[in-house]
Amino acid sequence: MPSPLDAFAPATRAWFTATLGEPTPPQAQGWPAIQRGDHTLILAPTGSGKTLAAFLSGIDALYRDAAAEKTGIRLLYISPLKALNNDIERNLRAPLGGIRAQAQACG
Repeated sequence: MPSPLDAFAPATRAWFTATLGEPTPPQAQGWPAIQRGDHTLILAPTGSGKTLAAFLSGIDALYRDAAAEKTGIRLLYISPLKALNNDIERNLRAPLGGIRAQAQACG
């Protein structure tokens, strides 16, 4: 059976697996729709990985675009102010740095 991580770039898959292990059900069910570009609503409890589901698909696309030397605005994320700090640190900075390190390690 294919993994929901199969659609991600190798560095993204490696970072996710090393850092978080297996995807949560909201991530596994949400990624295919997000990656197709469908409007997607994920309804799940707090702490289930909903925000990272959205961020990781966008981050993966940004890295792919950078490798293809595409420039310009590619991702817009709007966060409620009370969640903004956590979203930036946990769901943006940590994955960006971790995936970058994995990509560099893989050459």
